[in-house]
Amino acid sequence: MIEKTVELDSINPVDFYGVNNSNIDQIKLFFPKLKIIARDNILKVMGESYELTIFEEKFDILKRYFVRYNSISPIVIKEILINTMPKGEEPNVQIDNETIVFGNNGKQIKARTENQKKLVEIQQKCDLVFAVGPAGSGKTYTAVAIAVNALRNKLVKKIILCRPAVEAEEKLGFLPGDMREKLNPYLQPLYDALQDMIHPKKLAEMFDENLIQIAPLAYMRGRTLDHAFVILDEAQNATLNQIKMFLTRMGENSKFMVTGDVTQIDLPDKRKSGLTRTIQLLNETEGIGVISFNERDILRHKLVKSIVNIFDNYQKNNNYE
Repeated sequence: MIEKTVELDSINPVDFYGVNNSNIDQIKLFFPKLKIIARDNILKVMGESYELTIFEEKFDILKRYFVRYNSISPIVIKEILINTMPKGEEPNVQIDNETIVFGNNGKQIKARTENQKKLVEIQQKCDLVFAVGPAGSGKTYTAVAIAVNALRNKLVKKIILCRPAVEAEEKLGFLPGDMREKLNPYLQPLYDALQDMIHPKKLAEMFDENLIQIAPLAYMRGRTLDHAFVILDEAQNATLNQIKMFLTRMGENSKFMVTGDVTQIDLPDKRKSGLTRTIQLLNETEGIGVISFNERDILRHKLVKSIVNIFDNYQKNNNYE
């Protein structure tokens, strides 16, 4: 009898093993001649060499399926274990064209509006994309989903998310805690999106390994960002020089995405916002895409569309910023 150790790597064992180890119990049924002991993210498997070889091949397919779809069901486990599939292949899942990435528990994160779909399409063709529009239109959420998909498919080696540390009514120096704690309120929308798409334990590991980095815009100075998917969120709160600094960080095989809402500028002098001017300067440049979101893209509470329209009309009619 031979004993082998199989690791789940970065997969969260609670999700993979299933409720009350139901998934592991099902796997054991297909390998009655093997003794399988699952503890944390390690499985000890004992049996004859031939059986162990088959188990390892099948288990590798199960792991790859889970990594891709962020979930695995008893039906899929049964299909993988029963069917004979060429090495390296896995069952097909019906995915519509609107799905960007699989979030926690296999939830399909989709492009739900026409402009969200355009954002998904144009970023495949352009290395730099601007997504501008009102609150609630899904700019940031869609951008983060695209970035997570790129990382999972090994199109990039890391994700870098940044925002200008500028907000209405507050200044960093008056917030409690160290610099990272001070920055958390500014970066929370990015955390929220990531937590929808990546299991908390896995997300913490990715932060520790610098596969995902979140930082204020000022920390981008001096860096060259290669093989990265980089998002600048709330870019309306960056000056023209700051946006120029950010864009010139672009390195080899990188994707840059800039999101913002020009109606929500929090700079003391709103005239210093550089987002609109940057788009005007770069709009006709080959390899750069621009998507303009509008109230039809707002998918929050139904009142949000009304609120946005009322405030926009008031500001236009009263020349108010």
